[in-house]
Amino acid sequence: MNEFHHVRRLPPYVFEQVNQLKAKARANGADIVDLGMGNPDLPTPEHINEKLIETVGKPRTNRYSASRGITGLRRAQAAYYERRFNVKLNPDTEVVATLGSKEGFANMAQAITAPGDVILVPNPSYPIHAFGFLMAGAAVRSVPCEPGPEFFHALERAVQHSIPKPLALVLCYPSNPTAHIADLEFYRDVVSFARKNDLIVLSDLAYSEVYFDGNPPPSILQIKGAKDVAVEFTSMSKTYSMAGWRMGFAVGNERLIAALARVKSYLDYGAFTPIQVAASAALNGPQDCVDDMRATYLGRRDVLVDSFARAGWDIPSPAASMFAWAPIPEKFKHLGSLEFSKLLIEKADFAVAPGVGFGEHGDDYVRIALVENKDRIRQAARNLRRFLESADETLHNVVALSARG
Repeated sequence: MNEFHHVRRLPPYVFEQVNQLKAKARANGADIVDLGMGNPDLPTPEHINEKLIETVGKPRTNRYSASRGITGLRRAQAAYYERRFNVKLNPDTEVVATLGSKEGFANMAQAITAPGDVILVPNPSYPIHAFGFLMAGAAVRSVPCEPGPEFFHALERAVQHSIPKPLALVLCYPSNPTAHIADLEFYRDVVSFARKNDLIVLSDLAYSEVYFDGNPPPSILQIKGAKDVAVEFTSMSKTYSMAGWRMGFAVGNERLIAALARVKSYLDYGAFTPIQVAASAALNGPQDCVDDMRATYLGRRDVLVDSFARAGWDIPSPAASMFAWAPIPEKFKHLGSLEFSKLLIEKADFAVAPGVGFGEHGDDYVRIALVENKDRIRQAARNLRRFLESADETLHNVVALSARG
C-alpha cells in the first residue's frame, strides 16, 4: 500500500531511533542517565495540584469545555502578559488557550496555510515549527537560528527570491534547541521587516521563565506595532512543570487568533475544565515555585558544564532554556549526531537528543536536557570520562564494523 501523502512528507523521526536503543539498553540492565527529551522531572507545585483536585469534585466540570479556553484562564494569561511584559491583551479577542504550544503551532499552520505557501523557519529549530507547516502543504525555507546580521540577510534573500513571497516567519527565543536569546532591538527589527514585507510572525516563547543570568527574555509583543503582524505562543509545561497537562496559549494579532480559534472549534473542546481552572490558579497564584524551578535548572546547568568540561567535553553555558547545545567532540564529529547519540547510549550509558532531529544544520551538535538531578548529571560525566578515555579503541571498532557492513 502506498504511504499517505502527508505522512510521506515527514522524514523518519530520528528521536525514535534513540528511544528504541535506550529502551533496549534498559531492558538489558543498563542504568541510562536520560538527558534526551525535554521532559521536566520536577513536581507540579502543590497549590496547582490542589486546585485541580478541588475542581474535579465539583458538579458539571466533567462536561465539554471551551475550545478557546474558559474565560478565567484567558483573563489570567492576559494578566500575566501585563504583569510580565507590560503588554495589554484583550482576553476575548487576543488570547486562545491551546493544548500545549505544539498543538497551537500545528493548528495555526492549518489555519493560515495554503498549499505551496513559503514559510521561513530557523534551522535548527523545534520540529513542529517546520513540520506543522509541511503537513499543511507549505514549503519551508531555512533561515539562521542565531539572531544577528546574517538572519536579516537571509530574510532579505528569501523575500527577493522565493516564489511565492513568504507568508510567515517563525521565531523561537530562548531557542529550542540552541538556547540562543533575543533582545528587544532584534524584535524591533523583525517587526519592522514583517510590516514592510507583509509577513506574519509566529513567536515561540515557551521558555520565557527559564533564564539564568538576570535578564528575563522579552516578548515580541512589547514592540510597538507587533500586534499588527505577530502571534506569540507560550506554554505552562516548563514554567510550572505541567508538561503532561498540555496547556499553552496563543496571543496577539486578533485576525490570526480568530483563525486559530475557528480551526480549533472544529477539532477539540479544549482541555479538561479542572486543568484549565488549575492553570488559572498557577498564573494568578504565588510565583515562588517559578523562582525555585529557575534555581534548580541553574544549578544543574552549572554542574553539567563544569563536570563535563572536567571529563573532557567543553559545552557552552546556556543563558536560558532547559537545554545545552553541545558541539560534538572533534574526534567524533564525522559520525554525525545520530550515530554519536547512539554511541553515548551504548558506551557511556547516557542519552542525548541528536541535533539532526532539529534540522540538517544541527548535525554537528547534540542537545542535552537538564532533566536529571545533579548527582545523575555527575554520574553521566563519570561515564563520559571513561568513554572518552577509550575513544580511540571505540572509533577503531566502529570503523571495523562499518567496513564489514
